[in-house]
Amino acid sequence: MTREPNVLERVPADCCTPLGAHVMSEQDAETTARLFKALADPGRVKMVNLLANADEPVCVCDLTPQLGLSQPTVSFHLKKLVQAGLVEREQRGVWAYYSVDRPTLARLSAIFDLEGATA
Repeated sequence: MTREPNVLERVPADCCTPLGAHVMSEQDAETTARLFKALADPGRVKMVNLLANADEPVCVCDLTPQLGLSQPTVSFHLKKLVQAGLVEREQRGVWAYYSVDRPTLARLSAIFDLEGATA
């Protein structure tokens, strides 16, 4: 079984041109849009929030009661976040544990840099 590369693996490491840049390539615009799309669901935003505040990786079974969603729904949304490169998945036996990808989130914060943008 092959693993689908996440958004950030499909683009150069210096991805995520700031929105305030004078020029943005089509590839950068598409990558940025995919990242926003991954976060365009309130449940996914809540999942990232819960994982960002967890001291260690979290099992789906621990997220479902906090989110009020079924296990298959939570797993579906987590898969989308993993594919986008925002969340990491670790397999431990039959259970999967999730955590935010902190270096990726730190790089993504550069998207909102408006330095150089005209007012």
